[in-house]
Amino acid sequence: KTCKRDSMNLNKMYGLFLRHFYLIKSSLPRVLDLIYWPTIQIILWGFISKFFTIYSSYYNNTLGVILTCAILYDILFRSSISFNMLFLEEIWSRNIINLFVSPLRISEIIFALTSSALIRTLIGLVPAALIAIPLFGISILELGLPLILLLFSLYLFGITLGLLVTAGLVRFGPSFENVAWASLFFIAPLGCVYYPVDILPNWIQPIALGLPLAHIFEETRNILVNQTVDLKNIYYAIVLNLIYLFLAISIFYKSFSSAKKNGTLVNIGE
Repeated sequence: KTCKRDSMNLNKMYGLFLRHFYLIKSSLPRVLDLIYWPTIQIILWGFISKFFTIYSSYYNNTLGVILTCAILYDILFRSSISFNMLFLEEIWSRNIINLFVSPLRISEIIFALTSSALIRTLIGLVPAALIAIPLFGISILELGLPLILLLFSLYLFGITLGLLVTAGLVRFGPSFENVAWASLFFIAPLGCVYYPVDILPNWIQPIALGLPLAHIFEETRNILVNQTVDLKNIYYAIVLNLIYLFLAISIFYKSFSSAKKNGTLVNIGE
């Protein structure tokens, strides 16, 4: 009986995953939209970095460092926005109530949306990362094996932010939609994507180090500039990610329970 129950749960999660997968697969404009923005951003940052490298001796390795950080940051951005967009798709299509009254558990919905967000992220980022190789001679593969842990950590934090925004959508409705677009820009200055933590004022540095982003990008620069790997940064990033992910899931459950209790869940798609 336990195996049967687990199999049914997997089938339901797979069904929700397929719903969003087919939405992307059957729509060329959706695919182009996923590819267009990451590609443009990588090209733009690539030429800016190349300009600094050519015309300033101070920025000798700027092209490699900034462009690699730009690609990694876009992975975070796309994973978070993709998770939010999948939930917003349900709201815009007025399917959100059907989703919550279906026999799907909240944990199954989260897992299915997380898997679907990964597909959307890969569709957008793989072409952009590949274009950077012939155009600028930069590949994120230069980070070596630590790249796997860095990508995993970035994706975890992207899903965490997506869950927090989605919790706001469940609790406050579509009016919370603007936060979905602005959430990553709020946190970017503290993420130290393009500059070291030391640049920040002393009183802000502990706050920045309390985020996994600072450790991820500090380690990225460390690998590219010093050609060494500091596992401590990666360890801190993953531990912080797991803590924030647990908190985000708890907040999502609480928001859902509150919305159901207050009756606002019924009007979320209106």
